Amino acid sequence: MSTIVSISTAPGIGGIGIIRMSGEETFQIIEKIFKPIKPQKIEDIKGYTIKYGNIVENDEIVDEVLVSYFKSPKSYTTENMCEINSHGGNVIVKRILDICLKNGAVLAEPGEFTKRAFLNGRIDLSQAESVIDVINAKSEKEAKSGIKQLQGYLSKVISDIKQEIMDVLVNIEVTIDYPEYDLPDVQEKELKDMLESVHKKLVKLEKSFDNGKMIKEGIKTAIIGKPNAGKSSLLNAILNEDRAIVTDIEGTTRDTIEEFVTINGIPLKLVDTAGIRVAKDEVEKIGITKSIDQAKDADLIIAIFDSSRELSNEDLEILELIKNKNVIILLNKSDLKSILKENDERFTNITKRVLKISALNKEGIENLYKMISEMFHLNEINLDNEVLITNIRHKDSISKAIENVNKAEEALNMKMPVDITTIYIKEILEDLGEITGEVVTEDVINEIFSKFCLGK
Repeated sequence: MSTIVSISTAPGIGGIGIIRMSGEETFQIIEKIFKPIKPQKIEDIKGYTIKYGNIVENDEIVDEVLVSYFKSPKSYTTENMCEINSHGGNVIVKRILDICLKNGAVLAEPGEFTKRAFLNGRIDLSQAESVIDVINAKSEKEAKSGIKQLQGYLSKVISDIKQEIMDVLVNIEVTIDYPEYDLPDVQEKELKDMLESVHKKLVKLEKSFDNGKMIKEGIKTAIIGKPNAGKSSLLNAILNEDRAIVTDIEGTTRDTIEEFVTINGIPLKLVDTAGIRVAKDEVEKIGITKSIDQAKDADLIIAIFDSSRELSNEDLEILELIKNKNVIILLNKSDLKSILKENDERFTNITKRVLKISALNKEGIENLYKMISEMFHLNEINLDNEVLITNIRHKDSISKAIENVNKAEEALNMKMPVDITTIYIKEILEDLGEITGEVVTEDVINEIFSKFCLGK
């Protein structure tokens, strides 16, 4: 394989920039461009060692750096690697990258370092995918879930299930090859017990995707209401900053505004929408249409009403829109004289989750958090004692495996030949192999790593 190089730190001004290099010629390239203060032969430098010196080009000092050495096979990629820690800033970091390229390295593709770690057998595919989850984590729980997967927790669960299947499958294959040793009743019971056990474990994993998806993608929450009900004030109160414009003029918000906030370690994707009413111009009409679409697609709707005024026709339309949805109704402006009550049947017929707040004074916001937490059972998600599926690819493979478990159980119940049952059992193994990368196409691998950033 070629020797690859890339900038691993984010673009922009910073204290440190890191240029990462991996491949057979890594140390030869470093010897050409790096002059350590205390020279030492490469063979005498131990892995996990950092040396101080200068990057030079044509005898000119380019930067004062630290170079980390990682020797094969004990490196991220299992190849010879080094990381050049330079001063941050686009100019210096890019110049060092160019010097590496001039001396024989090639520019790495997105995710190529992690791809090599997978191809070289240091990590499996599910662990490789968790790297990007850790990088993109929007909450502590998402980061923790990614770290657990990176450490191989999911891989271990999948491996144990596969081994449980293999232990029985080996015995079955022997009886197929040597029918004189066949004990049908014992064989059938062994198969049934194994399939029942595997089914239970796979269903538990599949169900964990609901919480895993919530941890990874957040709870998509649409804030809807008529103009001046207090939607933007609520968004600002939750974020504790003036993110949205708030005025007495109706229709200030013409488009959706999206922000993230964390509740009990789970990201809430808040969408402040345009006020729902009869549009006064084409731009507002587009904004209102988007508001209605957001409400239809949301995991949670926060419908906000001005409690100091009677319900208008626009309010009644909103109540019609939120029927049969996951919804919390907020009666805003509790700091003013309230006309609307929490026990109003027009609200309670839709949801029992009705709460008085003052978005302006930030009163009732903690009660809203508590209501959301209880609604989605956020306190019950325990990453210490369970493995969560956060990746739709993994979930789909597990669902396929469950289908093949059901087919195998059906074949057994219909007293079909045991070799027919084993066809479905082998399919289960292949489905699970897709998760760890043992059974996966090159196109899938390329698609996964194309989502990575450069330098990882």
